[in-house]
Amino acid sequence: MSEHYDRLCSILEEAKNDVDKAEGGNKAATSRVRKHMQAVKAAAQDLRKEMLELRDSGGAS
Repeated sequence: MSEHYDRLCSILEEAKNDVDKAEGGNKAATSRVRKHMQAVKAAAQDLRKEMLELRDSGGAS
């Protein structure tokens, strides 16, 4: 599996606990969730670039 995909999944797993806390009213957890979401955005962009490179190179390396 792609390193970028694994990183994306890992970030989402880390965020789950903070999302639960934020829904319970923990204001500090909302900040951590926003930070996780920025990391998700960056990881998704890295994965997208990797997939474009894979497509343009003609297949798996």
